[in-house]
Amino acid sequence: MDKTVIALFHTRQDAENAAFELRSQNLRMDDISIVAKDRDDHSYEGEELTNDNISDGITTGSVLGGLAGLLIGAGSFAIPGLGVIAAAGPIAGLLSGAVTGGIVGGLIDLGVPESATPRYEQGLKEGKVILTTKATEENVDAVTDILKNFGGYDVEVH
Repeated sequence: MDKTVIALFHTRQDAENAAFELRSQNLRMDDISIVAKDRDDHSYEGEELTNDNISDGITTGSVLGGLAGLLIGAGSFAIPGLGVIAAAGPIAGLLSGAVTGGIVGGLIDLGVPESATPRYEQGLKEGKVILTTKATEENVDAVTDILKNFGGYDVEVH
C-alpha cells in the first residue's frame, strides 16, 4: 500500500532539487506536489480573492522555478489567511476545486492526517515550502532519505 510522505523545506530551490532527485531515481515523479507562498504577495487583505489556475506555468514558474513545467496541474491560488500560493502536482487540482478547505483540505486529500496539517500550514505561512509524494513500502526509506538529504525537515510518513 502506498504511503504519503510530506516534508517542509526552507527554500523553493531545496524542494525542487529533492523533486529532481526523486525523479532521477525513478521514485514516482507524477505523485509529487509542491506548495510555496508567493514571495511577492502583499497579503491582499480586504480585496476580492480569485484563483488563477495556470496550466502553462507562466506565473507559477516565477514561484516554483523549473518545476512548473515538470509537474502536472501547476497553478496559483489565493487562500484566505495565507495569501497567494503556487502549487504544482496533484495538490493543485485539489486546491482549485475547493479553496475553502485550503491547504489543510488538500493535504488531507493527499493522505496527511488532519492532526499533522497545522504544522505544515504554519510552515507555509512562514514562507517554507511543502513537498508531498507517494512512496511504496519498498522505497519509502529511499524517499525520506532524499528529502532529508536535500534539506527537508519535519519529514513524516503516513
